[in-house]
Amino acid sequence: MKYFLKLMVCVAAFSVAFTSCSTDDSNEESAGFSVKLVDAPGDYQNVMVDVQGVEIIIDGETHEFAALEPGVYDLLELTGGISAMLVETVVPAGKLSQIRLILGENNTVITSDGADVPLQTPSAQQSGLKLNVHQDLEPGLLYEFILDFNVDKSIVEANDGGLILKPVISASLEAQTGAIAGVVAPAEVQSLVTVTDGTTEHTTHTAEETGNFMVYGVPAGTYTVTVTPAEASGKAPVTVEGVVVETGKIQEMDPITLE
Repeated sequence: MKYFLKLMVCVAAFSVAFTSCSTDDSNEESAGFSVKLVDAPGDYQNVMVDVQGVEIIIDGETHEFAALEPGVYDLLELTGGISAMLVETVVPAGKLSQIRLILGENNTVITSDGADVPLQTPSAQQSGLKLNVHQDLEPGLLYEFILDFNVDKSIVEANDGGLILKPVISASLEAQTGAIAGVVAPAEVQSLVTVTDGTTEHTTHTAEETGNFMVYGVPAGTYTVTVTPAEASGKAPVTVEGVVVETGKIQEMDPITLE
C-alpha cells in the first residue's frame, strides 16, 4: 500500500501565477498542465524519494496521473539546472485547488557518514496534508509548475533517532518568474547560493561535478547573489550585487571563482 504525501501549493505563500503559453490541444475546454521537480539540497550523500504520481483537484474533482517515470529519484541530482518532469498532460479547465505528490514507500537517506537510513512519513501526511491552491486554469493555456524541494529543511530527526520527511516545498509557474544560473569554480567545492532582494530569499546548492547552479522561481527584480563555500574548503564567500532578473528569462551570471 502506497503512502500518499499530499502537497498543496498556496498562491499567497508560494507566489504562484499562471503562464500564457498556448497548448496544441484543440479542445477549447482543456488546459495544458505539467509539474517539474527540482531541489535545494542538504547535508546528505543521497536523498532517495519514491515518486509514483501527481494528483490534482479541479472544480472539486480529483484527477490522478502516474509519473512519466515512476520510481526512486535522488533529489540531490536535481540541482544545477537539472529537473525531473513528473507529469505532462492535458486537464479540464477550471479552478485548481490542490496539487498532491504521490509517494511510494521506498524513501531513504544516505547520511554524510554513509549510513543508510529509512525516511519515515508521519501519519498526518499519510492521511493527507492539504495545502490549498487557488488557481484558475484557463482553456487553451499551458501551466508549468515547478516544485522546489528544500531537502535541508524537509528532513528532521525523530525521537527514536530516525529521520522524518516533513516536506518544505516552494512552487512557481515557470513563465511568470525568472531564474538565475551560473557556475562556481572549483566545482568540487559544493557551495550554498543565496539570492535576495532584501525582503525575500531563494537558495540552492552548486552541483558537485560541474559547479553549476540554477535558482528557479525568482520574481522580476534586482538581487544580490552570495556564494558561500563549504567551511571545510577554506574558501571565502563571494557576493555579486545588482543581478537583474526578468520575467520568463534565465539570467546567466559570469563564472564565479572561489579563492
